[in-house]
Amino acid sequence: MEVRDALGEDLLPLARLWHHGWTDAHADILPVALARLRTAESFVERLRPAMESVRTVGEPGAPLGFHWIKGDELYQIYVAAEARGQGVAQALMADAEARFLARGIARPWLACAIGNERAARFYRKAGWTMTGVECVPADTAEGPFPLDVWRFERALGVDTASGGARGMSPA
Repeated sequence: MEVRDALGEDLLPLARLWHHGWTDAHADILPVALARLRTAESFVERLRPAMESVRTVGEPGAPLGFHWIKGDELYQIYVAAEARGQGVAQALMADAEARFLARGIARPWLACAIGNERAARFYRKAGWTMTGVECVPADTAEGPFPLDVWRFERALGVDTASGGARGMSPA
C-alpha cells in the first residue's frame, strides 16, 4: 500500500475525511464547546497551511486516510470508515514512524481523546504505550482549547540486523 505526500487536490477530501472521522470518534465523548468548533470549514482552515506535513493513502483527490506530523507528535491519523480493516492505518503508522526516525525522533508521542477506545486499541496493538493523562491545547479558530487526553508514546530504534527502522517496546 503506497503512502504518498498529500497534494492540493486532496485538501477538501482530506478535510471531509477528517471531519467525518472526528465526529464519529469524538462528538459524544468530548466537551460540547469543542464539538461546536469542529466544523467542516475549521478542518479545511487548519489543514491548508500544513499540507506539506501530511501523508495519505489513496488516489489523488480520493484519500482513504492520512497522517500529519508536527515536530515529535503524530498530530493526526485518520482512516475513512469505508477503508477500515484494509491495512490503511497500519501503512500510515509505519510511514509516520519511519519519518520520525528519519528526523532523529526516537520517542514520538500522540494524543488520544479520553474514551476513544477504538483508537486506543489500535495504538496499543501498534506498539504505542499510554503514559498518562495530559492537558493539551486543542487548536481551534477561537484559540487553544484545553483538553485532557491520553498520551501515548512509542520508542523507535534501528534494527541493525536488517538495516531498517523498527519500533521497539519502551523500556
